[in-house]
Order: sequence, then structure tokens, then C-alpha cells
Amino acid sequence: AITIAIEIAIRTLLFFLLLLLFNCQDQDTTFTPNEPIDNNNNNVVLEDLGRGLIYQTFNEKIIPIYYYIPSNVNSSTPVVFNIHGGGRDGESTRNMMEGKADQYGFIIVAPEISNINFPGGDGFNLGNVYVDGDNPTPESLNEVNEWTFSIIEPIFDIFLANTDTNVDRYHLFGHSAGAQFAHRFMLFNPNARFDKILTSAAGWFTVLDNNIQFPYGLNNSILTQEPPLSNNSYLIDILSKNHIIQVGTLDNDPDFPGLRHNEFADAQGLHRVDRAIHFYNQAQNFAQTNSLSFNWTLNIINGLSHNTGDSIEYGCDLIFN
Repeated sequence: AITIAIEIAIRTLLFFLLLLLFNCQDQDTTFTPNEPIDNNNNNVVLEDLGRGLIYQTFNEKIIPIYYYIPSNVNSSTPVVFNIHGGGRDGESTRNMMEGKADQYGFIIVAPEISNINFPGGDGFNLGNVYVDGDNPTPESLNEVNEWTFSIIEPIFDIFLANTDTNVDRYHLFGHSAGAQFAHRFMLFNPNARFDKILTSAAGWFTVLDNNIQFPYGLNNSILTQEPPLSNNSYLIDILSKNHIIQVGTLDNDPDFPGLRHNEFADAQGLHRVDRAIHFYNQAQNFAQTNSLSFNWTLNIINGLSHNTGDSIEYGCDLIFN
């Protein structure tokens, strides 16, 4: 009888513990931000001027978008996308560009490409084009609407619809990991509405070479083109883009934390300065060899280190001068 009573007591206790656990759980697990989310990109609420933050959903991912609207905004105000580095902090990268936005009179758009939404280098640096960007296969190719690159154009439309500006193109600035994102955005979206793309201090590049394996070159990716490259309209178009490459003379530490080293990356050089030079020279040599128009520029900034704020200062001057 005592054993039965103990068993009943234990079962009763377990029942109440389960009931308590259920009642303590959050019944609404949907993320609720402090700004409106609009799946159709309508009814977006932007502040008239200054700093702001909105959240938008793209392919069921909630993207924070930090922005800044200068006081003199009008129908011809430029738009600059400021792509953060590996710290994935849209707010701070926006804040560091505000002085230049006031100086040159442009709108800053700084989407935060979080590690939760787009994990790892595959999700950010390589644009989420492949499940495993270091080992691309046709089977692991993601749908275009899953690419991280695909959030840029819809965000541009949001700001055209909800500010006074009426420009038809935007500039894209990316520093460090953001520079990797920016130059690959150009490669995978050559028909996007960008005007100038500035890649600042990228750790390594995807060079325009069909003989080098992606992501270090084009081989074995959807960027591989036939017929031969010299007759290919895709590369002719890419080489004609207004692509500004920036790196500082002091960004020459081969042991910089997180800088990738393997046989493919090191073939581009051992640090960011040499890799930027290699990337530019490879493209320039190809263009000259095949008598193609070449509109890229390489800017090696004397005394500049791998500093985000200073890189933004120099980069904005290059974009608007």
C-alpha cells in the first residue's frame, strides 16, 4: 500500500511539473521587433531625417536595415549601401559614415547581414550562392531568392518609394568581409542597378580566371562562361564596371586575425595589399591582352591600416570625387 501511494504521489508531482512548464513557455514565438515589418515592402515607416532603423522580411528572414537621411535630401540625393565587415554590425558601420553623408549629401543604407540569417563565410562573404561555397556543386546551388546578394535591390526600392530621392542607381561600399561581399555581388549581379562599387581591404578575392577553382576563381561555378573568355559578353561587362579597389599601405600583416591562408588564397599574395594588387593586375592584364575596355581603379592609400572608420573616410572621397 505504501509503494502504491508513493507511485501515485510521484505521478501527481510529475503532472503538475509538466503543467507548470507548459504554462511558463512563451506561446508566441514569433519575433516581434520594435519597428513595423512589412512582407510586401509597403507602408514602410521612415523617419524624415537623420538616423533610423526598419526591419524587413526577405525570404522569411528578418533583416534590420540601419539608415541615415541627410538634411538636404531631394530628388537627386545619392544612395550608398554600406556593407559591414565580419563583425556583422550594421549600426556602427552606418554611424561611421554619417559625417561623409552630411558632407556629400547622400542617404546611407546599412543592412545587417546577421550570422543567424546567413551563417558563416558561405552565407555572407560568398553571398549564400552555394550551401558550401568552398566546394560548389550544381546540387548545392541555392535558389536566387536565397542568395544574400538578393536583398540589395529590394531594399533600394524601399528607399526609392519612401524618401524624396528619385535616383535610378546606387553606390555599394564594402570594407573587409563587406568588400568580399561587394565584389562578388558585382560578379553575380552584373545587371543590378549599381553605379560604383568600392571594395575596401578585402581579405581575398574571386579573380576573373576560368582555370582557378571557385571561390578563388570562376571554375566549377555558374560564373564559368563559354565560349572563350575573350569573346564573352559577361566578362566584357564586368571589366567595364566602375569598380574601385581600395587598400592601405599598412594593411600588410600576413598574420592579421582571420585572414585566410591556403594555397589558393596565398597565390594572390600573403596579405591584403598584395592580394588587392594581384586582383587588379589580373583583371587589367586580361583586358589589355584581349583589347577590352577596363574601368577598374586601384587606390593604395598611404598610411592607412585595416581601420573601418578611416577606410570609410577615404572610400567616400573616392566615390564622390
